[in-house]
Amino acid sequence: MVTVNRLASATSPYLLQHRDNPVDWWEWSDEAFAEARRRDVPILLSVGYAACHWCHVMAHESFEDDLVADVLNENFVSIKVDREERPDIDAVYMDATTALTGQGGWPMTCLLTTDGSPFYAGTYFPREQFLRLLGAVARTWHEQRGEVDAAGERIAAAISRAAFPDTGSMALPGPAELDTAAAALVGQFDAEHGGFGGAPKFPPSMVLEFLLRRHERTGDPTSLAMVEKTLDAMARGGMYDQLGGGFARYSVDAEWVVPHFEKMLYDNALLLRVYAHWWRLTGSVLAERVVRETAAFLLRDLRTPEGGFASALDADTDGVEGLTYAWTPAQLDEVLGPQDGAVAASLFAVTDVGTFEHGASTLQLPVDPSDPAVLEDLRVRLFAARSLRPQPGRDDKVVTAWNGLAIAALAEAGAALGEPSWVRAARDCAELLLGTHLVNRRLRRTSRDGAVGAADGVLEDHGDLADGLLALHQVTADPRWSTAAGDILNVALGHFGAEDGGLYDTADDAEQLLRRPRDPTDNATPAGSSSVAAALLAYSALTGSGMHRGAAESVVAVVADVAVTQPRFFGWTLAVAEGLLAGPVQVAVVGEGGDGALTRAAVRHRPPGAVVVSAEPDTAGLPLLADRPLVGGSAAAYVCRGMVCDLPVTTTDDLLAALRR
Repeated sequence: MVTVNRLASATSPYLLQHRDNPVDWWEWSDEAFAEARRRDVPILLSVGYAACHWCHVMAHESFEDDLVADVLNENFVSIKVDREERPDIDAVYMDATTALTGQGGWPMTCLLTTDGSPFYAGTYFPREQFLRLLGAVARTWHEQRGEVDAAGERIAAAISRAAFPDTGSMALPGPAELDTAAAALVGQFDAEHGGFGGAPKFPPSMVLEFLLRRHERTGDPTSLAMVEKTLDAMARGGMYDQLGGGFARYSVDAEWVVPHFEKMLYDNALLLRVYAHWWRLTGSVLAERVVRETAAFLLRDLRTPEGGFASALDADTDGVEGLTYAWTPAQLDEVLGPQDGAVAASLFAVTDVGTFEHGASTLQLPVDPSDPAVLEDLRVRLFAARSLRPQPGRDDKVVTAWNGLAIAALAEAGAALGEPSWVRAARDCAELLLGTHLVNRRLRRTSRDGAVGAADGVLEDHGDLADGLLALHQVTADPRWSTAAGDILNVALGHFGAEDGGLYDTADDAEQLLRRPRDPTDNATPAGSSSVAAALLAYSALTGSGMHRGAAESVVAVVADVAVTQPRFFGWTLAVAEGLLAGPVQVAVVGEGGDGALTRAAVRHRPPGAVVVSAEPDTAGLPLLADRPLVGGSAAAYVCRGMVCDLPVTTTDDLLAALRR
């Protein structure tokens, strides 16, 4: 019986959760496949992630069970993969799972031949069903081996032929095409509750960014109305942590009441950014509060000692989902006293029946109290009491892409709201990633406790980090960030390029799987290709590089036709298309040393997607400021679109007028 398995030396917190299993786990490696060939047994591939509720359930029911472990150890080589550490493996075998079952999810459970070809796949299996499956597969492997191998070959061949969306016209979307995309979103919009589609509802961050940019360009009130309805509903629902800030992964219902309680770095970075853009555009008091509280959550609960940001907080606490976060009226009374407890129950929609499970409720905020001080007092007292409860576990690996998203959000929001500590946190994170995750000029995917992981960076790591560094560059006017971003983008173009002008999700020298992953659709995070396109466009606007702009145009054009017809899955690509159509707007402020009335106005009121740099004239390493002098000895702002500039202005009123044109 195995007491401590090979996962004890893993860097992934998800894998480490399984180090004491009696299952003789292997990490994904050539050695694991060689062992399967030596023993002539099939491979069990189990893929999940640390904050996954049903992954924990299957682990407790099956992987911690001695009988299940005996069956696995005798008849299989068992491989455990953290999907967040190896998204390429996850993508390939998720294709097999959805092809075989019609749906996907985690934990993902695949059975493979010794060369990695999948012949059976599913997701969560209860213990008894799992045991029956393992027994049947073991018998079939020995008694009908030819059929198993043939099935694996057929499925592997189908995966390798998986079609990339038809490239169509290969033309950039213009105003008419973007109108079509927005109209499609109107048809899928939930006008009553906000968001798109029905339950479960996920935060549509990338789509909202597209709609904000569209409204900024066209003045379309419908686009802004969809954004505001959705952001307002999410911020008032149970998916938002009304006490500690930050958002849970998704809502299990269409009304945003009951969340799936895991809190992911990527969701909160993306939502921090879009709420900051909403505030910048409208001055919404709610938006500002959510920005401040979500930034506080990131810095308080997800920041690591090395300066990066942890991946997630678990959905479960002590094996119970939502234990930390749900409340009953009696629990409110216990903390606040009967009078204030009743006020809190009314304010946060905590009922005797409960909105969650076992009579408990998630906290919502359907309406703001007449006195904001009442809300703040209740929040502080309840949060202090909640902090004494058992807390969810933290997946403290640092993922390059998601930390890039956090850098961008904190830098932009910190500059807009005058919070230099947020900008410093973004800078510290950038220092960690460039100092630890960049190995021999190539990005790695993760680190933990300051030690870099072995997995290569994928496309989204390059795009999201470059985008974050360019946001930090604009806020600090430090050219080292744009230089590093340019180097990362050149690696992306040199090693991830596809023949049609698009991009693959893995490098040309990465480990070869059944196929080379290439998914242009947004999921929980922007697609790798759209994140690179966004960074390419920002870099070209900051430096004047036509080559990088051309590359951004090619990446967008490859998927333009399908993006216009399926906008819910291409929000970030469409946001980049809006930026291409708008110029994008470039604002160069000279003579204020990075801080002053013109700079603050430019940062506060710049359109989404615009680039802003403020420093002294002709500062080295800042091409946007080249040959843009002071005007009459005074500070000046230059507003340009696609490198075509208006006359410089010297007052904030004139700058705001130029930005509105």
